[in-house]
Amino acid sequence: MLSELPDVRDGLTRAERVVLRCLSELQAARGTPWVSSAELYGRVSEHLPLTPAQLQRLLQKLGAGAGEPKEPAAVSKRATTS
Repeated sequence: MLSELPDVRDGLTRAERVVLRCLSELQAARGTPWVSSAELYGRVSEHLPLTPAQLQRLLQKLGAGAGEPKEPAAVSKRATTS
């Protein structure tokens, strides 16, 4: 579908742009950067026919919930024989 192609101006698809716009509006209305995904889904579904799983994939692609980088797992050292 044509709307799934990224825009040359910013590289966002229409769905990504709608999600970011709804997120921005909710953040401004609530006065906090934290918005529940259920509330965001309600707003986005007014504009796009997305399933919750599709919205989750879009949010992951946009970097939502990335937060602080996790500590790398401890690397076990193998005993080497010479």
